[in-house]
Amino acid sequence: MVLSTNSIPGSLQAGQGLQRPWRRHLLWPLLLLLSACSSTTFVYNRLDFILPWYLDRYVDLDRTQSEQLDVELGELLQWHRSEELPGYLNFLNDLAEDLHGDLASPLTVARLQSYADRAEQAWFRVRDPGLELLLRLGDDLSQEQIDDFIAVMDKKQSKYERKYLDRDDEEVVEDAFESLEETLEDYLGRLDESQLQRLRVAAGALLRSDAIWLRERSAWTAELAEALQRKAGWQQRVRGIVRDWEARLDPEVQAIYDHNTTVVQAAIVDVVNSRSDKQDSRLRKKIDGFRDDLVLLISQQKN
Repeated sequence: MVLSTNSIPGSLQAGQGLQRPWRRHLLWPLLLLLSACSSTTFVYNRLDFILPWYLDRYVDLDRTQSEQLDVELGELLQWHRSEELPGYLNFLNDLAEDLHGDLASPLTVARLQSYADRAEQAWFRVRDPGLELLLRLGDDLSQEQIDDFIAVMDKKQSKYERKYLDRDDEEVVEDAFESLEETLEDYLGRLDESQLQRLRVAAGALLRSDAIWLRERSAWTAELAEALQRKAGWQQRVRGIVRDWEARLDPEVQAIYDHNTTVVQAAIVDVVNSRSDKQDSRLRKKIDGFRDDLVLLISQQKN
C-alpha cells in the first residue's frame, strides 16, 4: 500500500527476517484485508469468496462450518469496509500531502516510520476480530481437521527450509536486492543506476536471518499445535501466541530485525527522495489510483 517495510515482498521478509511468524500461518488470509487498497476493487469485492478458498488450503471445512464462516466473514468484511477503509483513505491522503510540492521536500525516515506504525495499528485492528472469528471456527473443528492443519504447517516449514536455507550468502544478498528493486519499481518505474546501487548497498548491509525466522516459525507452530489440543482455556492461549509472540523474542533476534528494518527504511527514503520527475508522476498516479479505488469501495457499502 505504501513504501514501507510492510510492502517488501515475502521473499525478502522471509530471507531477512522482516516479518513475524504471527503475521503468517493461521491469520495470513486476513492480511488480504489490509492490502485492499493495493488490490483492485474486483478483488476486494470478492474477498468473501477468496478468503474461504485460501483457508481451504489449510483445512477442509464441512458444509455447516463453511456456512458459519460465510456468515461471520460477511459481518467482518462489512465492518472493515465501513470502519477501516475510510482510515486507509486518510492514510493515503496524508501520504499524498507529504509528497506534495517539489522534489526538494524530502521524505524522512521518521516520517516513513510513522506510516509503518499506522499500518501496523491497522493490522492489529483487523487481526483481533479476525482471530476471534477463527477461534470460534476452531471450536467446531474435529481433531482430524486440527491434525490436518498442523500437518500443512509442518509441510510448509519443510518447503521454506529447502527454499531459503540452501542459499549461500551471495544468493541471499541478490534475492534481497531483487525484492527491493521489484517493490520500488512497482511504485516508481525503472530505477536509474545510482538508485540501484543504493539498493545493492542496502541488500549487502542486511543481516541474514532466514534461519532465525524459520526457527521462530517452527517454535510458533509447535506452540500453536499444543494449544490446538483444545484443553480448557485453549482460546486464551492461542490469543497469547498470536498477540504476544514478538514481545517474547530473544533480544538478539529483535536486534537483527530492528537492524534490517532500519537498513531497508533508509534505502527506501533515499531512493524516493532521488526520484525523477517521471518517477514522481508515476508514484502520484499510483497513490491516486489507490485513493480512487477506496472511494469507490466505500461508496459500495451495503446498508
